[in-house]
Amino acid sequence: MLRTPPLPDFPWDSLETAKKTAEEHADGIVNLSVGTPVDPVAPGIQLALAESGAAPGYPQTAGTSELREAIASALQRRYRMQASADAVLPVVGTKEAIAWLPTLLGAKSVVIPELAYPTYEVSARLAGANILRADSLTQIGPGRPDLLYINSPSNPTGKVLGIEHLRKVVGWAQSRGVIVASDECYLGLGWQGENEAEPLSILDPRVCDGDTTNLLAIHSLSKTSNLASYRAGYFAGDPEIVNALLQARKHAGLIVPGPIQAAMVAALEDDAHELEQKQRYAARRAALLGAVLDAGFRVDNSEAGLYLWATRDEPCRDSVDWFARRGILVAPGEFYGPKGKNHVRISLTETDERVAAAVTRLRENQ
Repeated sequence: MLRTPPLPDFPWDSLETAKKTAEEHADGIVNLSVGTPVDPVAPGIQLALAESGAAPGYPQTAGTSELREAIASALQRRYRMQASADAVLPVVGTKEAIAWLPTLLGAKSVVIPELAYPTYEVSARLAGANILRADSLTQIGPGRPDLLYINSPSNPTGKVLGIEHLRKVVGWAQSRGVIVASDECYLGLGWQGENEAEPLSILDPRVCDGDTTNLLAIHSLSKTSNLASYRAGYFAGDPEIVNALLQARKHAGLIVPGPIQAAMVAALEDDAHELEQKQRYAARRAALLGAVLDAGFRVDNSEAGLYLWATRDEPCRDSVDWFARRGILVAPGEFYGPKGKNHVRISLTETDERVAAAVTRLRENQ
């Protein structure tokens, strides 16, 4: 008899009824329920992929030296992170990397945020680990977990953890031998409004004082470079942890394909396309934010990232249905934990034309 880990139902499967309702709109559905990029992959990245397509041999699990150097350089240049080429590791998309992280590290107790990307919980369940939802160190109490996930900017809320909070987490974890896995996939998408904090990496010297012991940053090119289909992500941080993950991933065959590695180099060396994509999202965010507020919703947090965290202080499924009747599909906050029961997550990842359609519908139905 098969014995598989008890996993939750895949959340988006429960949106089928709302999706069908939204699809009945005369102008079609506007799907703002997922964070799937829709904009073109930059030509230079496509060219790098094509030019590497003839390589017949196995790629390196550690990544080529060119890729490791490109990762370290981009992290330092874009985010002021403490990163070196011998302390980074490409992964087959960060969802895979997160899903198997507790298993590869042998973690038996895992702390995840109270509102969290669902794969954190899945990762702990796959490892058979105990799970605690906590947003503060006091909630953890005297215990010593093996692994602590943090996520800033947050998915789903867009909340940015400030420097003092991050420094406190680093000091607490390093003094106890706890590994901190910091999901920073939205680090480059801070909106820097009047009351909005600058997103900082856990590997920023202002946060860790140059000591990366027990720290692991998780990054992705899916959002900033539109490479979700490429499955292009990477770890950076404590050299001992990165090397341990490398050895395990060698055995498991978790290798980024060679042509994808070449495409990653092109993406990491080109800051212009990343800035252009950020400007696209900024324009969509401004349009949707105004329309959502005018429709009577409150938007909480949402200082960074690709989502608006909205509420009318009603059950989230009621809000999902309200949007669906206007041909707009959004994600219920309960997907991300019990604290999300009165919020919905609204994605910025639709085309300009579809975002404009959503704005029109929201303003017509106030």
